[in-house]
Amino acid sequence: MTERSEVSRPHLRLPREEDFRAEGHDVRVAARLGLLLGVAFGLCFVTGVLSHVAQHGSWWPTRPVNLYRVTQGVHVLSGIAAVPLLLAKLWSVYPRLFARPVVRSVGHALERVSLFVLIGAAFFQLATGMFNSAQAYPWLFRFVPTHYAVAWVAIGALLVHVAAKLPKIRDGLRRQVGRPTPGAAGLSRRGLLATSGFAALAAVVATAGATVPWLYRVSPLSWRAARGPQGLPINRSATAARVGRVGADWRLTVEWPGGRRELSRDQLAALPQHTVRLPIACVEGWSASAVWTGVVVADLLAAVGAPTGRVRVESLEAVGTYRESLLLPDHVRDRLTLLALGLNGEELSLDHGYPCRIIAATRPGVLQTKWVAVLRVLP
Repeated sequence: MTERSEVSRPHLRLPREEDFRAEGHDVRVAARLGLLLGVAFGLCFVTGVLSHVAQHGSWWPTRPVNLYRVTQGVHVLSGIAAVPLLLAKLWSVYPRLFARPVVRSVGHALERVSLFVLIGAAFFQLATGMFNSAQAYPWLFRFVPTHYAVAWVAIGALLVHVAAKLPKIRDGLRRQVGRPTPGAAGLSRRGLLATSGFAALAAVVATAGATVPWLYRVSPLSWRAARGPQGLPINRSATAARVGRVGADWRLTVEWPGGRRELSRDQLAALPQHTVRLPIACVEGWSASAVWTGVVVADLLAAVGAPTGRVRVESLEAVGTYRESLLLPDHVRDRLTLLALGLNGEELSLDHGYPCRIIAATRPGVLQTKWVAVLRVLP
C-alpha cells in the first residue's frame, strides 16, 4: 500500500504593507508628489473661485483685458496637470491601505475618512471638469453649482489631510531622494518622480494650445482651438439655441425706469462705431482674440437718454441657462464694452450673434450674450 505524500499548499492571506517593496512606495516620493499635487490643486481651486466670482459675483474688474483668459486657462490646465500627478501619488501610497490594524485610534479613523473624501472629491472634480471642457454632460445634476460646492469639500479634506500628515510630509521632504537601489523592482524613486513630472507637463502642452495661441501647433489635443466661422470658434450655434432667421423687423429694445426706446439695426449702424481687438474666453478653457466693431454701450445708453448702471441683457434665445446676463456698472461704463455688430471686418454671422451681441473685456464667454434683443437698465 503506497502512501500519498501530502502536497504543501501555500498559505493564502491578504497582502500587508511590508509586502510592497518597490522604491516608489516611499515617503520621500509621496511627499514630493504631494507637494506638486498640492500646487496644482491650489491653483485650480483659487482660479476656480475667481471663475465663479466672474460669472456670479457682484464685482469683477475690467482690466487687464486678458484677466479671465489667464485665470480660466490656468484653472483648466492645472486641473489637467493634476490628473497624472494624482494617479502617481495614489500609486506611491496605496500599500498603506493594507496596513494593520486598519484603524488604530479615533484620530486615525477620522484621518482615513478625510482621505477617502479627498480622493472621491478630487476624482469627481477632475472628471467633471474634463467633461465640461468637452461640453459633455452625462449626468442629471447642474454642473456649475455642484462643481463649485465639491471644490470646497475637496480643499477642506486636503487641508485636514495635510494637517494630519504634516510630520511625515516634513520628514519626506527633508530626506534626499537618493540613488536607485540595485536590483529593486519597478521604477526607482527618481524615475517615478521624473515620469510623473513629464506626464503632467506633456498633458499641459498637449492641451494648452486652446488657450495659449503660440502653443496651438504643438498641442494635438487642444479643444475648440480650430477656427470657426469668421475666424473664431463657437460654443453654441444658432441652431442649438433655436434662433432662426432674424428679419428686417427686428428691433433692439432699450428700457430704463421711466423710458423705452426701440432701434433697428440700421439705426445702430448709424451711431458712432468703435473697433477694438479683444479676447473671448470660455469656461471650458479655450480662448481666442478677434477684432470687434460696434457701438460702445455707454454711448448707446446716452444716445437714447437712458442712465448708466446695471444692465440686464436679454437674448432672442428662448431657453437656456445663459439667455440673460447682467452687465455690472464698471463694465457698462467701460469704453471697451460694445454692442458688437461686426467681427473681424465682417457683419456678424448668425452663429456669432447676429444682429448684435455683447463683447466686453474680462467677461466669461457665457456672459458675452449673443442675439441681443433687450438692454434693460435696472434701478
